[in-house]
Amino acid sequence: MVVKSCYEYDVILDAREDRCPMPLLKTKMALNKMASGDCLCVMTEDAGSLKDIPHYFTIVGHTLLNQEEKNGLFTFIVQKK
Repeated sequence: MVVKSCYEYDVILDAREDRCPMPLLKTKMALNKMASGDCLCVMTEDAGSLKDIPHYFTIVGHTLLNQEEKNGLFTFIVQKK
């Protein structure tokens, strides 16, 4: 599998208005619809996602390409395995 640049993504998930556990659940649902190698950008303001989302990627084997926080907005870029 070719690892994409962390600024290239196929799907954007805007979960800024959602609270735990919805950002993680929506992330799982989005990834289930995506092809292997596709990249997902998840945006959330839920601080619980800082632990939940990267942990989920580790468990299932997806590649976390980038994670950042800016002014209370948490962004995760992940490539589906």
